[in-house]
Amino acid sequence: MDEQQSKREEIERLQRIAHFFDSAFAIPGTSLRIGWDSIIGLIPGVGDLIGMAPLAFYLRLARKYRLGGGVYARLIANQGLDFVLGTIPVVGDLFDWGFKANARNAKLLIERLEA
Repeated sequence: MDEQQSKREEIERLQRIAHFFDSAFAIPGTSLRIGWDSIIGLIPGVGDLIGMAPLAFYLRLARKYRLGGGVYARLIANQGLDFVLGTIPVVGDLFDWGFKANARNAKLLIERLEA
């Protein structure tokens, strides 16, 4: 498999992960969407920790394509902010719904992979 095909597959995987965690479900009667990250995040403590799982994939991908320390830092910052603020009852859940760390990280990686 050539590098371009590999990158296309990684981009598709990033898009699936972002959709799953940040926008898998439409809220009826609105244009708003939530994902499993918001739903799992409702479980105190454990939910926000589980929401950190995609970070390992993002960091592995950044390392595989040698995207640099700046990308690593932004990936960690996005997911870390989501985790820390997500631990605050109610406010954290609203933040998690609006911030969409996985979509941000997917966008960052896709932009770098396509460059």
